[in-house]
Parts: sequence; C-alpha cells; structure tokens
Amino acid sequence: MTDKPYCSENRNALDEAVELLGQMVAVPSVSFEEAAVCDLVSSFLSAKGIVHSRTGNNIIALNKGFRPGKRTMMLNAHLDTVPANAGYSLDPYTPDYAEVRKLTGSGKGEIVYGLGSNDDGGSVVSMCAAFMYFYEMELPVNLMLVLSCEEERSGPGGMTLLWKMMEDGKLQKPDWAIVGEPTGMRAATSERGLLVIDGEASGVAGHAARMEGVNALYIALDDINAMRNHTFDRISPTMGKVRLSVTQIEAGTAHNVIPDKCRFVADIRPTEMYDNAEILSELQGICKSRLKARNLANRSSATRPDSPLLHCISALEIPVFSSPTTSDWMRLGCDAVKMGPGDSSRSHKKDEYITRREIEAGINGYIAFLENFFDLYRLVG
Repeated sequence: MTDKPYCSENRNALDEAVELLGQMVAVPSVSFEEAAVCDLVSSFLSAKGIVHSRTGNNIIALNKGFRPGKRTMMLNAHLDTVPANAGYSLDPYTPDYAEVRKLTGSGKGEIVYGLGSNDDGGSVVSMCAAFMYFYEMELPVNLMLVLSCEEERSGPGGMTLLWKMMEDGKLQKPDWAIVGEPTGMRAATSERGLLVIDGEASGVAGHAARMEGVNALYIALDDINAMRNHTFDRISPTMGKVRLSVTQIEAGTAHNVIPDKCRFVADIRPTEMYDNAEILSELQGICKSRLKARNLANRSSATRPDSPLLHCISALEIPVFSSPTTSDWMRLGCDAVKMGPGDSSRSHKKDEYITRREIEAGINGYIAFLENFFDLYRLVG
C-alpha cells in the first residue's frame, strides 16, 4: 500500500477531477438526457489513454491487464441527475463563483456548486481517478469502471440493461462492486429497497343527505389504519423493521356525493428480510382495497456476511451504516458495498455542492480500499 495518500503527491490528478466535475455540472444531464455528459466523460477518458466502450449512455472501461479468467471488481457511479430544484439561489449549471463564495464561504477550486455535483458527480470523478491510478498495473483481479445512466429514474437503459448484458455474457460480470453514492466515504453495508403501492377502494355512489351508497373513503381509511398498525415480523439485524407510510389519498367528486372510489399511495422501505412481492401479498391479505405495486424490482440490498469487502472495511476502520436511500446496488446480483464522497443530505435539494477536500477523500479512499482488497486477495485468493 502507498505510504502517503495519493492526492498529497499528485495534485494534478485532484485538479483534473475537480475541473472535470465542474464541466460535468455545466452540462444538463437529467435522466434519459445523458448523451452530452456521457460524451464529455468519454472524451476525458480517451484523452487520458483509457480504452473504453459505450452502451447507450453508459461507459464501460476495463483495466489494461484485464483477463477473462480472473474475478472482477467493479466501480460504479451514475451520470444522470434529477431535475433542478426551483429554489436554487444561483444558476445550477454555470454559477458565478464570486456569488458561490458569498453563499458557501468557498470559491472556485475549493468547491464545485451545482446540480449533480454531489449526487453523483463526486463519485464519478473520484472513481475515474482511482481507476486511472490502477489502469496499467498488474492486478490480482480485474478492475472494471462502469458509469451508468438513468439511475435516478430506475430507467431500463442504465444498470438494468447492463446487468442483463452481464448475465447474458455480453459484458464482463463482476464478482464485487463498490457503488459510488454520497456517503461521506462511510460504507453502507445495506440499503433499504423501495416499494410504492397504489391502493383503490371501491364502494357505491349515493346521495350524502340520504346516507345512500357504500363510502369508499371509509373503506380506504380502514385499510390505511390496518396498514399503519401492521407489523412485519421479520426484523433485519442491520436495518430493523420494514417502514411504511401512506403519503397520498384522493376521493370524492362533490360535497354531497358518497364517493364510490378512493385512491391512496403507500411508500414502503423494505429490508433484505422480505422481497417486495411478499410485502404486497401480506398487505393485500389485511386490506379490502385492491393494492397494486408500481415496481417490484426495487429490492433491498446487503453486503454478504462473509464478504471480503467487509474485511477491508474493518481493516481500514471505515465507519459503517445502513442507508435509507436506494441506488443501482438494487440492480446488481453481486456482492457490493455503497461508498462515495459528499453528503447524501445535499442530494435532490437546492444549492447542491461538493468540496475539493471531499473529492480528495474520495480518490484517496477508493485507492486505499482497492489496495487493501488486492492485498487481501493475493493472500487468500
């Protein structure tokens, strides 16, 4: 392993990462519109001599000494962003850095301000720098860089497509993955899934003055109360209980008409103890309303208990936690951990930013983690 953090002796690499991130922020790249930012990052990698391929708006690079027979570690971060929050104090793409300093206390070169800087541009540029560091080395396992699109919208053309190609043998399938998301370089060893359920109660319309009909709103309220008080028996050792919140309800056409339909929405955050179909079935068993899942694929994830990734986390004394947010991890069928520079609390909000120091910590952290992983693999295979 290196005696000093990489960036302390390679300031140019850090400068390049910060500069690249500023350029990425200046290119709007909401989900399904990532072509321009994909072009930008692709050009950067090409200028650095990194051979890579593109599948749609996804970038895939393999280390120079890649061998098909070796096991593979994947670095994965996403290129897309959510739409810009209307409350931004400054231009979310090309801010005036004199104004950024007034707002944050940090100026150009010290901070990157704007949409996607924290989620997930910091991980993208840090992983690019770490991948370039190892690119020409002879490694005990293959190293793979995958920069995916459509993550924020769970789109079919991002990691969903890539993982299917990996399973079909059209792309290298990794054995382990580091999923880059803003965690402050803490290691998320589990993350909750996401299950959104639309409920619809059916009744019979009637005149309110004559107390006619069957009130669908009351049926829905009974079901909502049953869901609210329901206990899922299986408790995760890392994430605890399944979380459920009813977040929307809609009924009625007029004040004097008994509603014959009532619709509501439940936001559920599963743990690895249940798959989403089990949760849907269990809730349908206690409800009269018809329940329908929007998507059953957004499952919970957890690092495998015997994972070498956990050995590296322990050896480097990296703090661990369970993440309440989802990522491309849920689309992977391999052992993984989620870790990246930045702060999740800044994501999807106005005035998003990441600091130069956080990017430095990201680059150094990924390199140290991979060095430790490679050393461990050399020892135990």
